[in-house]
Amino acid sequence: MPGWTNLRELVRREFEQSQQEGKSPAALAALQAEFAALAPSDEAALITLQGKLVALPVDPAFPFQEPDDLAGIQALRKDSRVFVAPAADEALLDQLYGAWLGRAAGCALGKPIEMIGLAPPACTSQKTWRDIKRYLTAISPDEWPLRDYVPAHSPAEPELPRMICPASTREKIAFMESDDDIRYTVLGQMVMAEHGAAFTTESVASKWIGKLTYGSVCTAETQAYRNLIARYDFHEGNGWKFGPLPIDWHWVVTYLNPYREWIGAQIRVDSYAYAAPGDPALAADFAWRDVRLSHVKNGLYGSMLCAAMISAAFVTKDVREIVAAGLGEIPATSRLHAEMCAVVALCEKHGNDFANFEAVFDGICDLLGHYSTTHTNNNAGVCVAAVLLSGGDYHKGITAAVMAGFDTDCNGATVGSILGAMNGARKLPEHWTGRLNDTLRSELADYHPIAISECARRSFEIVKKVRATPAAPAK
Repeated sequence: MPGWTNLRELVRREFEQSQQEGKSPAALAALQAEFAALAPSDEAALITLQGKLVALPVDPAFPFQEPDDLAGIQALRKDSRVFVAPAADEALLDQLYGAWLGRAAGCALGKPIEMIGLAPPACTSQKTWRDIKRYLTAISPDEWPLRDYVPAHSPAEPELPRMICPASTREKIAFMESDDDIRYTVLGQMVMAEHGAAFTTESVASKWIGKLTYGSVCTAETQAYRNLIARYDFHEGNGWKFGPLPIDWHWVVTYLNPYREWIGAQIRVDSYAYAAPGDPALAADFAWRDVRLSHVKNGLYGSMLCAAMISAAFVTKDVREIVAAGLGEIPATSRLHAEMCAVVALCEKHGNDFANFEAVFDGICDLLGHYSTTHTNNNAGVCVAAVLLSGGDYHKGITAAVMAGFDTDCNGATVGSILGAMNGARKLPEHWTGRLNDTLRSELADYHPIAISECARRSFEIVKKVRATPAAPAK
């Protein structure tokens, strides 16, 4: 039961992951020769080889220092920001509603063209934004830059990856349809409602097992889910609720999981930021507790970056300060920090001007095009750039995030969450939010359907709960 894909492909991806983590090129070359000699049917040997790859140490010459433990991460922060937290009043409730609405609309905007954003076209170095442009301008030159939800059909369709999610297209959108980006926001809210600031990684794992179907998770989450149920008994009859399970989180996150730095962690953290408005460090702490279930290193950092940016957006309207708050919660010695600083410099080179978005998109592809289109780092770069180019304008932010390509619904959702929190529901364009009819369908009990405003109200109650009880140390 390899999980997301076949075993040989998982091992092939493990080589890619090991190289990016900075493991010895000579050691990898030796294991690559061993891999080439293995038959695809030799599962035992493939699993052994994957274990050897995971166990390889990072090359001493690797210029980055990338811990997984929270204390180690916090020790390598450069400039953690401290803000005055907002009062738990009607203004905060409006911002929480804006964050939920903003996330939903940004996600819906990106959903139909997700496959176009993810599939690298021939000869364009993963510049998938050009294929999105081709899809839209084949309809009309006026469709670029994006001005509305994506039309369901284009004359360019036969030349491009398939369109998906017709319920989120311009012609049909009437609610926020189920999506993994939104389900994780709901799950995070469920965890916080039950446990408050005392939640642990095991709290998240048990919520997954109890609420998520195996078929509703992808890549790193698929592998972690598979590992949890392969080794640990979460059934009622085992009495697991009466005490913590002795879970080996390193094994859960690394065994047959070459996707442990992909974007899945980044889309799971919004409800933790909503629980800690104006406290980026606490939002990042909460995010870490969740995503260590399935991710390491830059996978962890991307989630902490985004959680901190969302948290900061509740208390500042300076987009550069929001990005700085995110960078302040991740190791300054990491690949992600260095690459996001390069994206910030790229945006500054182009005046942080939305009018220059195509040049910025090309620059991001040149900087980060060596990653999978579903990796943390390049998608985080899109989010950082979209926030900066937006100048705080919601329309500019979500359209930039989606037009940039890569994981379009994920990035539209994250940027929508940030700018929705900043602006509040009352100031978001009705053009984007009104067509959702305040309705979310998540395929999760008690949230299918549910009013988006009710999700915001529940987040508001969680804020009060978290503030009433100090956060327990992360475990």
